[in-house]
Amino acid sequence: MKTIKLPIALAGLIALTGCAFAPGPHYSNSPGWFSEDEGADAAALPDVVEVHQISTAVLTNPQQRTLANPDPSLMQEPANYDYEVGPGDVLQITIWDHPELTIPAGSMRSAQEAGNWVHNDGTIFYPYVGKIHVAGMRVTEIRDVIADRIAEYIENPQVDVSVAAFRSQRLYVTGAVTQPGAFPVTNVPTRLLDAVNAAGGLSEQANWSNVTLSRDGKEYTLSLRAIYESGDKSQNVLLKPGDVVHVARNDDNKVFVLGEVMEPQPIPMTRTGLSLAEALSASGGFMKQTADASGIFVMRRAPEGSEHLIDVYQLNAKNATALVLADNFPLEQRDIVYVTTAPIARWNRVIQNLLPTTQAIFFAARADSELEETGL
Repeated sequence: MKTIKLPIALAGLIALTGCAFAPGPHYSNSPGWFSEDEGADAAALPDVVEVHQISTAVLTNPQQRTLANPDPSLMQEPANYDYEVGPGDVLQITIWDHPELTIPAGSMRSAQEAGNWVHNDGTIFYPYVGKIHVAGMRVTEIRDVIADRIAEYIENPQVDVSVAAFRSQRLYVTGAVTQPGAFPVTNVPTRLLDAVNAAGGLSEQANWSNVTLSRDGKEYTLSLRAIYESGDKSQNVLLKPGDVVHVARNDDNKVFVLGEVMEPQPIPMTRTGLSLAEALSASGGFMKQTADASGIFVMRRAPEGSEHLIDVYQLNAKNATALVLADNFPLEQRDIVYVTTAPIARWNRVIQNLLPTTQAIFFAARADSELEETGL
């Protein structure tokens, strides 16, 4: 029987593990991550990824996403807002000093019940004036028409017209609000904040950075956060009849923490955002024994129109004070935070993988040696 020599066997085993020298998660920011054998169709990573260092610049100039101004068409507003009457509205018409021409409301009737209903054809009927087409007109224009026609019967008439019930035009608020529904457009201009407040405000699941306005078959993205935190009035657009405001839920508004952390998991973002330090803390922090503190990475899809696809931000946290930088680095939706493995941890894992095999070889060699000594 030939004896297996332990040194030769160990050398062969180590040679066989050369291609898998570092089991476990590891990320490198050096070029040449992929070889030609790893996929001819894969793009060269240096052309796809751009690496940035997280430095003290974030303390004075936080890397927060700058929201673009809304579409120019949303910024076009009338100089003087005025309500236009439509079918279903109820008008209250008063001619002073002539109560016989004013429909009495009575103690048990509201102005909405006693007023002049605008019919489906857009007209109303008024004594001595007859049928008037009022749809699409302002109350001041209706007042002038009635005063002009009734002047044949009343000298110098004093006419007042108001809308007793706004029923012809609606806008809609859906999504993560307390009371979604349809809300009337009135003679008071309704802006984005007004509509959300009319719907009872945001629910706990609301993503206030993602509000969609649907108008005339087009969709526009707005941000309530920009209004509340930055006072960005451009986001508080004037709404029009038929607009649909949808507040997205916060379910998909999260980041993913992976690698050498205590609890790799998705972390939901709060309404005020989430910093890199908060994400690491929520996942239990990185494992000091196995993590490479200089290899904390944030991977993010590059902005549309960039020459590369992915932005990678690297934090070197070997000095604990560098975590202040992490607290000032804001994460964005669907970011991936990755803590890479320390070289010593990768070596320890190699040893752990080899240990069972080397032990088996060692005991086998010792058994052969004992057999030779006994002459068996």
